[in-house]
Amino acid sequence: MRFEEFVEDQVFSPTLVAEVLRTTKSEVAATLGLGRDAFARASRIRARKTQSRIRQMLEILNRVEAITGSPLAAYAWFRAEPLPGFGGVTPDQLLRQGRADHVHAYLDRIMAGGYA
Repeated sequence: MRFEEFVEDQVFSPTLVAEVLRTTKSEVAATLGLGRDAFARASRIRARKTQSRIRQMLEILNRVEAITGSPLAAYAWFRAEPLPGFGGVTPDQLLRQGRADHVHAYLDRIMAGGYA
């Protein structure tokens, strides 16, 4: 995945993200812990919190895609894989808690050949 594929009008586009992940904007918003209306208005789409969460998710998906082989598999991992060492919390739950850096640290350990 290339980040520029998801940019429209100088911001990350929830519509483009949803299309690539073959899901709905509502599901993407829920995955990111955003309200249903977060993607309804341009001002909300451009909000720092919205753009930050989309960017964090795309960064994680980009790293995981190298392992899983596709954006869809990476998204499935992001939403469903309980991470050891985090009490079975999934990557999307960590992101919603503001702990995306913990997901990156976990991926760093795994990609370096370590254990979780």
